[in-house]
Amino acid sequence: MSGDGSKKQFWKRNTAKVPGNIQHVYGAQHPPFDPLLHANLMKAGNKPPSATTPGKPKKATTFQEFESITSDAWDVGDDDDELLAMAAQNLNIEVVMETANKVIENHSKLRERRQQRMDKMTEPDEKDGQEAHEEEEEEPDEEDEREEGAETTTDLSFSSEALPLSGNRLVKSHSEAPVGSPKEVGVEQAVLHRQQSLPHRPAIPLVPRIVDQNTSGTPAMSEREASRLDKFSQVLAGPKTDLEELRKLSWSGIPRQVRPITWKLLTGYLPANAERRESTLQRKRQEYFGFIEQYYDSRNDEHHQDTYRQIHIDIPRTNPLIPLFQQASVQEIFERILFIWAIRHPASGYVQGINDLVTPFFVVYLFEYIEEEVENFNVSSLQEEVLRNIEADSFWCMSKLLDGIQDNYTFAQPGIQRKVKALEELVSRIDETVHCHMQQYEVEYLQFAFRWMNNLLMRELPLRCTIRLWDTYQAEPEGFSHFHLYVCAAFLVRWRKEILEEKDFQGLMILLQNLPTMHWGNEEVSVLLAEAYRLKFAFADAPNHYKR
Repeated sequence: MSGDGSKKQFWKRNTAKVPGNIQHVYGAQHPPFDPLLHANLMKAGNKPPSATTPGKPKKATTFQEFESITSDAWDVGDDDDELLAMAAQNLNIEVVMETANKVIENHSKLRERRQQRMDKMTEPDEKDGQEAHEEEEEEPDEEDEREEGAETTTDLSFSSEALPLSGNRLVKSHSEAPVGSPKEVGVEQAVLHRQQSLPHRPAIPLVPRIVDQNTSGTPAMSEREASRLDKFSQVLAGPKTDLEELRKLSWSGIPRQVRPITWKLLTGYLPANAERRESTLQRKRQEYFGFIEQYYDSRNDEHHQDTYRQIHIDIPRTNPLIPLFQQASVQEIFERILFIWAIRHPASGYVQGINDLVTPFFVVYLFEYIEEEVENFNVSSLQEEVLRNIEADSFWCMSKLLDGIQDNYTFAQPGIQRKVKALEELVSRIDETVHCHMQQYEVEYLQFAFRWMNNLLMRELPLRCTIRLWDTYQAEPEGFSHFHLYVCAAFLVRWRKEILEEKDFQGLMILLQNLPTMHWGNEEVSVLLAEAYRLKFAFADAPNHYKR
């Protein structure tokens, strides 16, 4: 048996069968680990051998040109007010492109400033080499960039060139940029190696601090953040909250100070009428603890033993790097929430992965009562009533979320099967090169994207990024079900360069299940959401433009 064949057999042996003839990596948890291969990968320059008999790729169309109008905008810079005003209008394609290019330009400039700071920290020989490379390439002036489209090389951006206009059409997709020449790839690899070896950005907490921290590490609230907080406060201050206006504001991120109340409103847990909120909270919290008295003791019954045992096993695996979630009292809260939900939803019951969905709500509602950083916070210092409130609010909001995606967790998990198939179709159209590359090495989307759908990308992103992502999901219609598909597509294409560099099955699987997002923050998530919105606008809102 060839080496490549043995690797495929290894992965097949380490997948678990679930009803409906669907395979996924064991328990939607971390991938099976091959110690021998991992040891070889760690040796300098020793990569797994390339496949000698690649599979024949299927024919797939490319990402086609499109034209239409848009009704929304996004940004990661300092132009939020301007772009939100533009979003309220019926925009023509020139304005759409101006907006999109401004996103890319702001992000590129920010990255260039970081690169300059990083260069100052390099050792002399590395610095000299970089300066020599910069002298070889003449940088275009601003006028040339506006005419030709400014090319970016940031590993945070989705584009390799700005999108030029031709007859009111988008000429080229972000994801269709050609793969760089060997010389360019070599330079990029050298820069990437240097970036990984230098402490060029400050440590970022795994969960949000009091002020939502960006990748820049700025601890104080900026003028722009203060302005956004004021806008939220005005919308929330009235006797009846305008939920549409709240959604528009929330799409670009919610300030930490008003996130708890905003999430409760956007999930539908609290009414828009301010006078009814307190009575609703009291009633729903009492109802939840009535469920505990009614159902929780049945965890010891024989017909509930399997459910409770699986929950009990999975809880310690939930965010194991964050001490907060390893506290016994927090794990007991999670056990109660998950068990009660499973008993009240017998069509699906408890499925591995649902445990992850409690954590963002728990953290956000914990911030309603504390000012400290949450990672190492000792919840025993809180009053019992406060913990009860956090538990009940987390249960109801998680239930609201799961109501919209419950077919992900029913028998044979048909929702996930449909979404993985839709993801494959979408990627085949937006980036045929990536799609065919995975086909060539026989990587099935189900082998990595099952977890993306089952856990809503929570295993792929730090918790702080998940919370920022959920701001937009709750503001977007069908955010957790429909929009998530486009986020997954944008996320996959984001790694096109790394994917195309892998030349065998197991290398691709290791990459796709261990993507390097540990240092991601608000900026990277904002760019991801912008690209996902662009894809949704192109496909969901204009499906007839993309007939095969």
